Amino acid sequence: MSETAPLIRRSILGVPVVALPWQDAIDLMRNRISDKKFTLVTWLNAHNANVAQTDAGFRKALESFLVLPDGIGVDIASKILHGSSFPANLNGTDFTPAILQAETNPLRVGLIGAKPDVVQKAADRFKEIAPQHDIRVISDGFFSANNESDVLQSLKDFAPHILLVAMGVPRQEMFMAQRLSPEHCTLAFGVGALFDFMAGVVPRAPPLVQKLRFEWLYRLAQEPARLWRRYIVGNPLFLLRVMRAKLRGRN
Repeated sequence: MSETAPLIRRSILGVPVVALPWQDAIDLMRNRISDKKFTLVTWLNAHNANVAQTDAGFRKALESFLVLPDGIGVDIASKILHGSSFPANLNGTDFTPAILQAETNPLRVGLIGAKPDVVQKAADRFKEIAPQHDIRVISDGFFSANNESDVLQSLKDFAPHILLVAMGVPRQEMFMAQRLSPEHCTLAFGVGALFDFMAGVVPRAPPLVQKLRFEWLYRLAQEPARLWRRYIVGNPLFLLRVMRAKLRGRN
């Protein structure tokens, strides 16, 4: 089934974010694979939105992406700026594995990012939950500029239907926007810390904490030295920017 209607998007601090229910978003990705429609996909959360406000290159790159909502912060922003939260929290940690499990037709899936042992463990875990697919590690995330052409050639040779890129924001999005084209893959997802979660290097919050939407607080407790600035400083800053946008009649 092909797309017949334009996607509904809501602007969050100038970034257009797709507003879709969970199953509709899954179907959208499956349709784009079926239609061989090259698409770059990433997520907007409070942290990424803050980065986009200060990094003009990243903000410009996001114009070429299909951006999905991630987390309670952008839901609050949507409610403030547009009168309602997003139809679903399409966070990549849950949404990406769900796509692989939902697609019963065998796909080629490539992984780029993280440390060598982490990306291999993540690939092994993906194979366990979605054994119907050909899942391969293309490269870890620490390749040099001199090795980039080899990585891109490996992508051309494998031509994955889905490419998962886990190199952190904004590096992964800049790599995707500047280096990837239809000859490299069909869909490319910037998945951040997903490989760490899949490999078990970083534990997910308990289900109740996830349901209450306090996973960010659990992550902060796990890695306070690395994440305190992102959450303790970044979350209030994001909400302040949203309130300013509301007062100025912008979104």
